[in-house]
Amino acid sequence: MNKTTKLGLVFFMLLILSFQAQATETITSDVYFSRAGMKIMSGTTNIALGWLELPKNLLLWSEKGGINPLTGFAEGLLWGLFHTAARTASGALDLATFWLPTYPTPDPVFVLDDFSVQSDYYGFRMAR
Repeated sequence: MNKTTKLGLVFFMLLILSFQAQATETITSDVYFSRAGMKIMSGTTNIALGWLELPKNLLLWSEKGGINPLTGFAEGLLWGLFHTAARTASGALDLATFWLPTYPTPDPVFVLDDFSVQSDYYGFRMAR
């Protein structure tokens, strides 16, 4: 078999296998508008209040037991700067992609939702 035939066969197999993927959730207009509105609101809020990650992380790291308070302050400052940039960027991403029916990127969604929990960031999630 020549290269063109092999390449055509590979693409054909990939095409056949790609039809096996299917959505696990039905996106209705209510779900779509609910998620789009949530992403617009969370994106705007996280852009505006992303800076609150700095005092949040200073507080979290200074309260950790078994570490020097100066070390806790330094780690809190570094993690706070990281999470400030990450939350602001994820807010901009959520605002730019509000039309995709996914959940917002950060967890907790808003910085003030749970001030005692370290923030985490996920890719585009269809379900929680």
